[in-house]
Amino acid sequence: MNINDIPLGKQTDYPEHYDPTLLFPVARQIKRDEIGVSSPLPFQGGDIWTGFEVSWLNLKGKPQVAIVEFEFPCDTPNIIESKSFKLYLNSFNQQKLENADILVSWLSRDLSQAAGGEVKVTLYALSDYQAKGFGEVSGYLIDELDIECEQYDYAPQLLSCESQHLVEETLVSHLLKSNCLITSQPDWASVVIEYRGAKLDAEALLKYLVSFRNHNEFHEQCVERIYQDIMKHCAPEQLTVIARYTRRGGLDINPWRSNCRTQVPFLRLARQ
Repeated sequence: MNINDIPLGKQTDYPEHYDPTLLFPVARQIKRDEIGVSSPLPFQGGDIWTGFEVSWLNLKGKPQVAIVEFEFPCDTPNIIESKSFKLYLNSFNQQKLENADILVSWLSRDLSQAAGGEVKVTLYALSDYQAKGFGEVSGYLIDELDIECEQYDYAPQLLSCESQHLVEETLVSHLLKSNCLITSQPDWASVVIEYRGAKLDAEALLKYLVSFRNHNEFHEQCVERIYQDIMKHCAPEQLTVIARYTRRGGLDINPWRSNCRTQVPFLRLARQ
């Protein structure tokens, strides 16, 4: 599909009937070439989406609601453009289904086909999801550093190491803001950086994260860019970058990339 056909930023009628053709895949490799992500991938990870506004009808026409988690492996060739994802989910609003298992089956089939790889779909009753509560991030909150910020346009040159002393630590910031690649609407996130290697300069890292404030890029691309930049400038032995973005239109997107982790813990944060 042509990126010019993307539904973001255009007036769109919400569908009245189930329609998997609404999904708009975007090739990951376009931005990966720009960022410098080679093949085979230098990391593993995934993109965890949460759908908070999923609804359909039972066979008697009674509305049903649920919260659904979608896990896209980072090695799928495509991401799903978020507005098309929202339109697709809303196409179920008037769809009669015998049970929730059928919904999960259809979601998994359609999203896997659009992404080009297997997408895991987990449906939660509202009470079950509520019981999961909020996750907690343990680590050093660099937001409390008293720094002066002047750079609000992407500036990877700000990254540096404080020393070559080997450390293993987790750094956390709630100040990551980027903007949608198409509409320039703000995207807000908390970011967790776990690493083992030369000690990062925490003040420099915070200034670097703040420099994304006027940067236009999709969530997944921002996280891969952060991963690649830290690797380039500080070369840690182990690195994991996790971002938890706030929701928009009933969806949040939570990418993570790592050269040492195979999964990440549940991390629904207060702003989500």
